[in-house]
Amino acid sequence: MITDQWCRSTWRAKPGSFVGLMTLYESNYVRLGWLVPDLRRVGTAAVSRAATDCDLHLTPLELSRYTSVLRLTYEFAHDGSVVRDPDIEVCVYHDARLAEVRGFRGFERHSELSRLQAGIKRELDQRWMRNMMLNKWLEYCAERGHRF
Repeated sequence: MITDQWCRSTWRAKPGSFVGLMTLYESNYVRLGWLVPDLRRVGTAAVSRAATDCDLHLTPLELSRYTSVLRLTYEFAHDGSVVRDPDIEVCVYHDARLAEVRGFRGFERHSELSRLQAGIKRELDQRWMRNMMLNKWLEYCAERGHRF
């Protein structure tokens, strides 16, 4: 298993910095690889079932030679409909070995997340927050035993 402790970082990679964000993208790629060992071969929707967690849904949204956009989410039945939470679109750059959050829906359902997001004005900080959330969630999912 590849570990993200080997992601190269310079002394300038401070949390919240651009260099730090690129290192976070590298770490996201590594952690996504824990769940999906061959990211280039994702072709159809899949569900990972782990005894200690909710079912994790993986849906390819866009697939090309150099990039893939994947949706990762839990799905819950609520009032006769499906609620996805968290509902994250991840853009994977295969050649660069990076994964970044392209879309994150769910802030409106969680008042504390909504409040935090509203207080962050810079785009760099918004991206840092979304990708840190993905990073921690990927680690959590791997620890729970999810694999595709």
